[in-house]
Amino acid sequence: MRGKQTVRDMFLSMVVIGMVVAVIYVFIPHDEKATPVKAVDYRVELLTARRAAPYPVLAPVGLPEKWKPTSVTYKRQDDDAWHLGYLDPDGQYVAVEQSAAPPKKYVPEVTQQATDTGKTQQIAGEAWRRWEGPKYDALVRMDGDATTVVTGTASYERLAQMAAALKPEPASASGSGAGAGTGTEKS
Repeated sequence: MRGKQTVRDMFLSMVVIGMVVAVIYVFIPHDEKATPVKAVDYRVELLTARRAAPYPVLAPVGLPEKWKPTSVTYKRQDDDAWHLGYLDPDGQYVAVEQSAAPPKKYVPEVTQQATDTGKTQQIAGEAWRRWEGPKYDALVRMDGDATTVVTGTASYERLAQMAAALKPEPASASGSGAGAGTGTEKS
């Protein structure tokens, strides 16, 4: 009899705990669509890269606030590699990658093995080559000794929107909003 009472008490305890968890889940607000990725302010890294890189470092100017900067690096020791990652308004990844590395090695590396389609696309008066890959697509442009790649999981339309926003001007002249790396939280 004692064993049946213990099992019954354990079962009732589990029912009560389950009800408490259900009440908490129902009444505590939560947004399942919210992204846990925090925006970064990339102004310091941008200024550093622009002073150190042997090419004009590009960053977006005038992107709508819904574009969210999420990552930034400048690695002088890795062929002056500049990286600026974003989430576009659709939640897709878009990255600006620049480097003085040889394009044949650099572009497949930052595009996750995308390949040149042989097609070009005019964006803001510049010809960009289209690359397609199993993970990322990309728009690629070579200027002198630097290669600029706009790549990610986003559509070519979003990649082109980022490419059109890229400017070599100093951060202080970039304006405001997410496109200039202002008004965002530091991570």
